[in-house]
Amino acid sequence: MGLARSSYYYQPRGVSPAKLEADADLRDRMEQIALRFPRYGYRRMTRQLQREGWAVNHKRVLRLMRESDLLVKSKRKWLSTTESRHGFRVWPNRYREVQPTGINQVWVADLTYVRLRWEFVYLAVILDAFSRRVVGWALSRSLDARLTVAALRAALQDRQPLAGCLHHSDRGVQYACDDYVTLLLEAGLEISMGRRGNPFDNAQAESFFKTLKHEEVNLTQYRNFEEAVGSIGAFIEEIYNRERLHSALGYRPPAEFEELLCPPVAGHNTARQGVPISTP
Repeated sequence: MGLARSSYYYQPRGVSPAKLEADADLRDRMEQIALRFPRYGYRRMTRQLQREGWAVNHKRVLRLMRESDLLVKSKRKWLSTTESRHGFRVWPNRYREVQPTGINQVWVADLTYVRLRWEFVYLAVILDAFSRRVVGWALSRSLDARLTVAALRAALQDRQPLAGCLHHSDRGVQYACDDYVTLLLEAGLEISMGRRGNPFDNAQAESFFKTLKHEEVNLTQYRNFEEAVGSIGAFIEEIYNRERLHSALGYRPPAEFEELLCPPVAGHNTARQGVPISTP
């Protein structure tokens, strides 16, 4: 017909009242989701809305998030909590040779700090590398082996893995010390450690900590240790494990991913998977 291709996509100027109302309703729901998950980008936001039955694509969501100032503003901050200068055995990195195909095949462990009003406390977590689920965690005022041992005991009690599960961590003293290694070997876990000063060797745990800091810790003023335990525990067990969409899992929460694609875990329970450790 001699018309330019763009002519077929031409829209009359002005927006219909029905479309304005639909955008307003969608914008309201997006703001509610952004309040609960402050680090959701437009891709996760799109998937969440689609799961709820909204007929939207990523372009519309991106436009509305930009107009509503809901796009994430990234901040980079990193502080080392690893002391790798010690006399304990350092184990080789075996995780590079393994690709998990199910739960309880590879666990990744790491720790970080959390700022309270008057002090720092420390959080140790263990994630299942296949489902990205936090299977054990502990919070303490002291950065010593009691912290990591408590998180490991919580994970072992909750998941009861078969012998041969690979445990990967950095080579910090909290993971290389005799108490921790003995507990691993007694449980039949194999040991793997990353390279010195290389956080990319434990990228899954680092990614979890980034989510935790941006969506929980940096948004909350913890008045004391007990309040931090309650808030962080609720975020891990209720929001991260059961509600927050994970892009590597087909935009499903870890608990839902396990229920859909993995066989039931022997002995698994829904009790709290972490413990506070009140140490001087």
